[in-house]
Amino acid sequence: MFIIDENEKEYRFGDSGPKYLMKGPRSNFALVQFQAGQDFKAHYHNIMEENFFILEGEVDIEVDGVCHTLKAGQLIHIEPKEVHYVINRSNGPVKMVSTLAPYQEVDKVEVD
Repeated sequence: MFIIDENEKEYRFGDSGPKYLMKGPRSNFALVQFQAGQDFKAHYHNIMEENFFILEGEVDIEVDGVCHTLKAGQLIHIEPKEVHYVINRSNGPVKMVSTLAPYQEVDKVEVD
C-alpha cells in the first residue's frame, strides 16, 4: 500500500504531457494534460493496453486513423498495436487519466 500526492509530481513538459503517479510493477497511472494546440506523437504499444478517461475539456484521439472527439466523463480503451495520436484542437486545456497495463518498462513504438 502507498499514497502519492499529485502535487509532488510534475508533467513531463512543464505544463503538459503525462504526470506519472505510478509506473509499475503491474500498471502505469498518469494524469495527462494538454494545452490548446498541443499533441503527443502517434505511437502504439506492443503489449500494454491504454485507457484515457477525460476529466476536463475536450480532446481528439485518433486510433488507427479514425478520429474520436472525447469530452469530460468519457473513456476510450486502446488495445495493443492500435496506433493512437492525441491532439487538443479545442481552445482550452484538457486533463485526463491514462492507465497502461500490463506494465512493460519499454513498450512504446513511435510512428511517422
